[in-house]
Amino acid sequence: MDNIPTIDRNFATHTSLNIDNIRFYNIQENPFSLFGVFFENGIYRRLPEQVAKSVSESVYALHAHTAGGRVKFVTDSQFIAIKAVMPAIGKMPHFALTGSAGFDLYVGRQEEYYSSFVPPFDISDGYESVIRFDKKTEQEITINFPLYSSVAELYIGLDETAVLKKSLGYKHKKPIVFYGSSITQGGCASRPGNAYESIISRALQTDYINLGFSGNAKAEDEI
Repeated sequence: MDNIPTIDRNFATHTSLNIDNIRFYNIQENPFSLFGVFFENGIYRRLPEQVAKSVSESVYALHAHTAGGRVKFVTDSQFIAIKAVMPAIGKMPHFALTGSAGFDLYVGRQEEYYSSFVPPFDISDGYESVIRFDKKTEQEITINFPLYSSVAELYIGLDETAVLKKSLGYKHKKPIVFYGSSITQGGCASRPGNAYESIISRALQTDYINLGFSGNAKAEDEI
């Protein structure tokens, strides 16, 4: 079957990255596995939109921040790029942009930190970035989403000849649910993988859901 962008150019993903042999994939497609967030009404969310609206104005404002979001897959590509469309960017004087608006990358079943997709200082509605490996090795990849920004689209760029497989996921499939305020949401971790839930998840090899809402966590009936 032909690649859809060759049939309908509206599906083509344009990039400013200077890489000739790159192919982009939408993380909503197989074999990517999404954890901690889901896609609803054009954006990734931690709660259903109507539930968030019913809780409070503040929780509704924060529920589309992608704290705890992760995408997993297996590849032997010697580089991994991202192209993120981000309608809201968390820029704060006391918070590293790599944590509030950045993505970071871990390798292997044990999720060892490898590098970060560092957002540009003038980020306004998303960004592109690439991480390169020293050699071509098939490995499991985990990419963590930003803690205090929203994501409408995320594409993963790989070598067009690379292997792409589904991740085995977590040893413990049933997620831990964390509920709390700003520290639980991830403030002010230097990058997403340094939020405490992410650290616990790696140690226990378990899935999790981050229901941290900055300045909130008031035990509302809806929650």
